Amino acid sequence: MPLDFREATEQRRSIYGICDESPITAEEIMDIIDHSTKHIPSAFNCQSQRVAVLFGEKHLEFWAIVMETLRKKVLADEFRSTENRINSFAAGCGTLLFYDDNSVTKGLMERFLPYRDRIPDWAEQANGMLQFAIWTQLSAAGLGASLQHYNPIIDNEVRTTFLIPSDWRLIAQMPFGVPTEEPITKDFEPIERRVIVIE
Repeated sequence: MPLDFREATEQRRSIYGICDESPITAEEIMDIIDHSTKHIPSAFNCQSQRVAVLFGEKHLEFWAIVMETLRKKVLADEFRSTENRINSFAAGCGTLLFYDDNSVTKGLMERFLPYRDRIPDWAEQANGMLQFAIWTQLSAAGLGASLQHYNPIIDNEVRTTFLIPSDWRLIAQMPFGVPTEEPITKDFEPIERRVIVIE
């Protein structure tokens, strides 16, 4: 039975152990991505959110780039945990790269000068909404995922390797696949500290 929105929101968690399997087809995954990208809101309806979808060998190639980039920056005797983490992401069946199109965002900054300093923040917020929408739907479909941030140190090589438009700014990476582990226990702050009612 399909999850309702509240249940899907609760179920969505960071899953780091994943494998190269999927309960849904690549076409169904793309439908989730396409539908979300089309309908998630953005400031002034600018639609600056972008997604690059990597399956199969391209997915593996991406995580090889991350691995070799980090190998040059992390001390050899401290690299084992990093290597294990990257291998766990590469073990999945795909990766989503979330971008903002700087040409759109900068165009807004020029058109709406009173809001110029806030528009980059709004672009990040719109991208976050897109990440959440896709992540939650993947989770509801039986896929585990997590959100990673290896940018900006990988940006140039990723752009060159996958022919990413030069105006796209990388924000986050989301490896996904069938979960091979349960999420860690999550503690919650008392809701009264986080939500107030002003009457």
